[in-house]
Order: sequence, then structure tokens, then C-alpha cells
Amino acid sequence: MYTQFFGNYLLSNGYVTRDELFSAMQRQADQHLKLGTLAIHAGYMTASQVDDTVIHQSHQDRKFGELAVELGYLTDEQVSSLLKQQIPAFLSLGQVLLNDGVLTNSDFEQIIQDYRKKNGMDNEENLIEQQDIINTLFENFFSGSNTTLSHNGHMFVELLFNNLVRFIGSDFTPIEASEVTEAPIACCVEQDVHGEYAINAYISMDKKTAIKFASRYVHEEFQDYDEYVQASLEDFINLQNGLFIVNISNDSNTELTLGAPEQKTKSPLSFENRTLHFPILYTFGNIDFYIECVKIQ
Repeated sequence: MYTQFFGNYLLSNGYVTRDELFSAMQRQADQHLKLGTLAIHAGYMTASQVDDTVIHQSHQDRKFGELAVELGYLTDEQVSSLLKQQIPAFLSLGQVLLNDGVLTNSDFEQIIQDYRKKNGMDNEENLIEQQDIINTLFENFFSGSNTTLSHNGHMFVELLFNNLVRFIGSDFTPIEASEVTEAPIACCVEQDVHGEYAINAYISMDKKTAIKFASRYVHEEFQDYDEYVQASLEDFINLQNGLFIVNISNDSNTELTLGAPEQKTKSPLSFENRTLHFPILYTFGNIDFYIECVKIQ
């Protein structure tokens, strides 16, 4: 998640243009080796074991390494060894921008120093993603806007970013959140979360982006916006919300339930309750998430 917030930092401070950032993020994502790939290369895991671990991630909000250890595919020592082999993705992104001539060496040195200082990345150990650093990144991200998140809201958005990285791709950057009363939509799916904490969650994008999103999600190339693409959007929001209510149950022993995903076609959408808009910029298109706060603890 460091890379996505680093992209926002570069963009919001005017160090790069959107086109420059997306070009670099696409190539950085193509070059970045995931932990599972490294584990196969090292002979620690088979391809089927990696696939099984990824499937488990669709049911549990856990890091790949943690699940692989729990499943008996890796040891803690092997995970540590593999993590040390990974160049932090946000540094790789900076290297691509250097190679492109977008940043100079002196620019990059100062940007990295400022970014690490602002977010508490004081030593090399902090370059491997840690929860306290991620919390700081979230705090700094939302401090630039007038929006505030409850504890549960923070959990939802952090899970959303993790699920996007895991199931769609890491080549995105979030844009500053805002409160809205209505929203233009194209391909939109909504699902309600019911209980002591109640929200309506929406995902929306244009048709071209929806086709790319669904193709990545199910690892199958779609050419047209059809019922299979629609079903993929429904499945993703159901996966997001399903994992969210599991996390809420584990965190506070609060049991929530889900309504069925529903396609929304009337534009613009009008919201009856306080609603937060979370724009996500992918290299293949823009995705809009909305959280309508029905009952907030």
C-alpha cells in the first residue's frame, strides 16, 4: 500500500502529471515480483500452493505470507527471507520516474527524504509494510481533506485498498476523499450492510473501465460489457463487504449482515445520508467508491 499513497503524494504535490505517474506505475507493477512468485522461484512453494493461498485471501483479510505460514506452505524464516528480496515497490516506482527523466536524482532524494520523514519511515525495517506506518499513511491522506472516518470506516477503506491490490492490481493511486450528496454513474453496483453499523456501499465506473476491471478480477479477457462483467462487479463488492463484516465481527464481536448486490442505472444517484466519495485512479480507468453512512457507531 506504500506505493499507492506515494503515487498520491507525488501527484498532489505536483512532482508528476497523471500521465507520467500512470505510465511509471504500469511498468513498475509489471516488474514487481509478488511474494508467491518469489516463493515458487526459490522452490519453497508450488504453483498450486500459491493459488490455494490466494483463494484463502478471498475469505480472510490476511497477508499472503501469513496465510502461507498458517497453511504450512512456508516457514516464518522463509517469509522473512523472501520479503528481504523484494525491493520496496514505491522505491521501484521512483526509479522508473528517474529512468524516464521525470525526476532528477536530487529531486528523488529530497522527495524520498520528505515522504519517509512525514510517514515515520525512519529506518530500513520500516520499508517493509507495517501496520503502524499504514495507519500514519491513512491519517496523513485524510488530513488533507475535510472528511473524517470512524474506526469501522477506516477498516473498510483499508480493506478496500488491500483487496484492490490483491485482486485487481497495484497500479492505482487514491485521490482525496470528499463528501457528496449525489453522483453521476454509468456501471454501478450497490450493496447494503445491515446491523448496528449500517452502510450502503457503491462501486461505479464507465463501461470500458468495467470491462478491464472484470477481466483482471476473473483472469479472463472480456470484450464487451455484458452480464459476465456485471456479475464480476457484483462479486467484487460482495467479496469486499463479506470480508468487512468478518473483520468487524473479529474486531468488536458485532454481527452484521449483507443485502444482495444490486445494479443501479438511474443517474445521478441521490444519497439520503452522509456519503463519502473515494476516487481511485487506475492506469486503465477511474473507479468511484461511495460509502453512504446509514448508522455509524
